[in-house]
Amino acid sequence: MRPTLLLAALAATLAAAPASAERLTLDRIYGDPALAGASVKNLRVSPDGERVTFLRGRADNQYQQDLWEYNMKTKTTQRLVDSKRLVPNEELSLEEKARRERARTAGLSGILTYNWSPDGKQLLVPIGGDLYLVDAAKPDAPRKVASGNVIDPKISPKGRYVSFVRNQNLVVIDLQTGAERQLTTDGKGTIHNGEAEFVAQEEMDQHTGYYWAPDDSAIAYRRYDEAPVPVARRFEIFADRTEVIDQHYPAAGDPNVLIDLMIVNPATGQQRKVDLGAEKDIYLVRADFSADAKTLVYQRQTRDQKRLDLIAVDVDTLAQRPLLTETSKTWVSIHNDLRFLKNKKAFIWASERSGRNHLYLYGMDGKLQHPLSKGEWGVDNILAVDESAGKVYIASNKDAVIDKQTYALNLDGKNADKPVRITSGDGWHDAAFAGNGKIFVDTYSNPQTPPQVSIRRADGSMVEWLEKNELNASHPYAKYLPDHLPTEYGTIKAKDGQTLHYSMIKPANFDASKRYPVFLFTYGGPHSQRVTRTWGGYFNQYMAQQGFVVFVLDNRGSSRRERQFTDVIYNNLGANEVQDQVTGIDWLSQQSFVDPKRVGVFGWSYGGYMTLRLLAAASDKIAMGVSVAPVTDWALYDTHYTEQFVGGTPKSDPEAYKRSGVFAHLDGLKSPLLLIHGMADDNVLFTNTTRLIDELVKRNVQFDLMTYPGAKHGISGKVNQRHVYGMIEAFFKKNLGGTAAK
Repeated sequence: MRPTLLLAALAATLAAAPASAERLTLDRIYGDPALAGASVKNLRVSPDGERVTFLRGRADNQYQQDLWEYNMKTKTTQRLVDSKRLVPNEELSLEEKARRERARTAGLSGILTYNWSPDGKQLLVPIGGDLYLVDAAKPDAPRKVASGNVIDPKISPKGRYVSFVRNQNLVVIDLQTGAERQLTTDGKGTIHNGEAEFVAQEEMDQHTGYYWAPDDSAIAYRRYDEAPVPVARRFEIFADRTEVIDQHYPAAGDPNVLIDLMIVNPATGQQRKVDLGAEKDIYLVRADFSADAKTLVYQRQTRDQKRLDLIAVDVDTLAQRPLLTETSKTWVSIHNDLRFLKNKKAFIWASERSGRNHLYLYGMDGKLQHPLSKGEWGVDNILAVDESAGKVYIASNKDAVIDKQTYALNLDGKNADKPVRITSGDGWHDAAFAGNGKIFVDTYSNPQTPPQVSIRRADGSMVEWLEKNELNASHPYAKYLPDHLPTEYGTIKAKDGQTLHYSMIKPANFDASKRYPVFLFTYGGPHSQRVTRTWGGYFNQYMAQQGFVVFVLDNRGSSRRERQFTDVIYNNLGANEVQDQVTGIDWLSQQSFVDPKRVGVFGWSYGGYMTLRLLAAASDKIAMGVSVAPVTDWALYDTHYTEQFVGGTPKSDPEAYKRSGVFAHLDGLKSPLLLIHGMADDNVLFTNTTRLIDELVKRNVQFDLMTYPGAKHGISGKVNQRHVYGMIEAFFKKNLGGTAAK
């Protein structure tokens, strides 16, 4: 039975028994067990193909994760590692807390990551700063192999070593002898080895700072000195204390870290330095070894981000040669889709040079052989390469912008414009392939179907259910299903004629002859897409059940679109994004069921910035706004992100920073505002809000303010989350005159 049909049948059944139904509440949204059901994270197929491992939240605490496995032979599921048994009281170092904030996992505890050994017999599990090896056949006897604030652990590709960073130095353990070797010794103070710097973690999707050669012969690692980066003195205000934090924070126009690329032999400790060129003010995006380990390839991006060079280094001689260069009048997007072939001296590369993200096959001589994909659609990312079958598996929105599906391309490029779709069911598919590309784990959901996890062959055919997660009477969401409201999708046109996608949930007990208030949720920034056919969005569902029309629009600049769609924001942040959101509000106001005088907007981070810009531009159309953790002055935000989109620096192009910020537009802000910020935010610094407070006071603008002691950018934790969303709900109801239709 199709999931949507199952849902309809189940809804009808439960609707016939209203005594068992309950209304969705904020307490339940942030309570246990998870409303999505038995969902899983970090899915991986073991190298021998015998097991599928994953992380799962506990029934009594969905944020505390344990390690589980599904055995392909016995078709059984069991918990491999109980995180609470391994470390009953987890204490994290400041470095690990910062890493989790960068990775957006600060709200989780227990086991957050793990690695398989190449033979599929052991797993490497970090928790609480310690490191354990777990025998997959005897998981009840984990062996501690390292301790002392260990971060970013890995098992080497051939399985001889365990590597990690401790106290800013790179360390390996030889698993044959048990000997530990510290490969670097100068890591202290402002010197870091084997780590990714702040902007690399926060903005470049680089959460590691070292890269193994495939034969275990070498490690390439980042060595950086953050001494040139100005120190931002932050006061992290907790409920019972105030901590003064000196953070090297590179705001727009400031110096970045001094970066080096090193190669070290893990057996001998021999160090060599790769020459990154005469220009030192660059970004080292990442480094990768070729399949034969003879070549190290690194990506070097200019400070203005309009040029990206891919450079090959002979590992023996350190001689260099350029492979290719990407340029742009705005910015060159970076990615993680460089793949070296094993059976051919060639590599796969992703590029937006055509205006859409596509894949290309290059020889190791740097010559283009042929495109692997092309057409009026784009590749999200590479999922797997199966050279024996001549296939490249990708994620893409080819069939629908609001969906994600898995497709197969030919390595010979013969189906570049006609990839074969191998996932079925409209909605969102996240695929995790085995290393050989023969099977994958598919996590599928849509607005009516909570995540369902299945094991499939490379052609998409079913092998086994890993987690069917049916919406039956025992499902955590079952009692709330009778009140579940459908999500509608549609498009409107931007001022320049481009297509904007929106989603809308109409209120409970909808009556088309009445007018309802609007809860407009916005993010609006680059690297993000919010209009998707996925399960979740419980707060949006809750607000619709409270009587609001819930509306979400992906404006120009949002991700998973063509460069024509994203480039319009360059050098003038906020202008086109606000214009599109106002276009959406104008469209809403023309709907007979919308009360145009009761439109409110809420956004977080870039969405918080958007809320302020929207109120400043259209307080005549927007009755109120809630802004959480907003950037107010782009000169206060970090180098890589800000200079990429604003262009230039506050000194080289002050007008761009002025028009892109909030303060030049504040005179237009007339509607009620609730401003919220964590008092220990190390991403969007609290200074953004204190400066805004000062400017609003100068203008005698009344506003509401809520600050959270000790909270960082995500104001994470179920208690904080329950409270902040309760405040948002209350502010909407207070200022939009309740939720009753008129």
